[in-house]
Amino acid sequence: MQSATPLAEPARPSVADFHRVNRGGGMFSESISQWLGAVFALVAQRLGLRPTALTIANLVLGLAASVTVVALAGRVAAGDVPAWAVGLLALVGWQVAYALDCADGQLARVTGQGSAAGARVDVLCDVAAQIALVAALSATAVAQRPSTPTWLVAVFAGTWMVNLVTSVMQAGPNAASMVTSTSLPVRLAKLVRDYGAVIFVAALVLMFAPALVFWVIVAFTIVNGGFLLASIAFSARASLR
Repeated sequence: MQSATPLAEPARPSVADFHRVNRGGGMFSESISQWLGAVFALVAQRLGLRPTALTIANLVLGLAASVTVVALAGRVAAGDVPAWAVGLLALVGWQVAYALDCADGQLARVTGQGSAAGARVDVLCDVAAQIALVAALSATAVAQRPSTPTWLVAVFAGTWMVNLVTSVMQAGPNAASMVTSTSLPVRLAKLVRDYGAVIFVAALVLMFAPALVFWVIVAFTIVNGGFLLASIAFSARASLR
């Protein structure tokens, strides 16, 4: 009598499997953040963690980094605390938090653990983390340059959320892109709206030239405000066809 052949164990997903289901985000995010997120997703899957655990970890780490920047903004401006130390903390904290944000979606899609409630938690945590990021950059700009106009900070905060809002809108079946080209020059131009690249540049400025954070705020207010106006025009034109 022959013994029964043991059933083969189901193949475990690899880092590449997790990365394959990423939702993009731009050249920087796809090349760095999403791959790091795939590693986190793999570890989480091996540990039996749910996607929401990664979402909460993203929130906690992102808030911790931003709150630290806010708390030390005045002391950095006064020269009591080295800018490089605060900037390095922000660089690591924001990038790891964003990678965790990439990981939760990858984990949900590969393991089939996605849910409407989980998606809501993800969006709400993204909003909270980005509010804290805006507060960190604004606090630094005001500490470094007390003459920073209040209206500029307000407009910067409002227009910063354009990326998040449009990303949520793009997730549906009716998503459309204003620029569909995937050529290298276009992808390089889109880095200005690649969240991974943006927080990388912001952290570098905090590290090496915190006095220039004011101009970072000005630049992104113009970029995000311009994108909002372009999106309104693009959507209005499409609706009138």
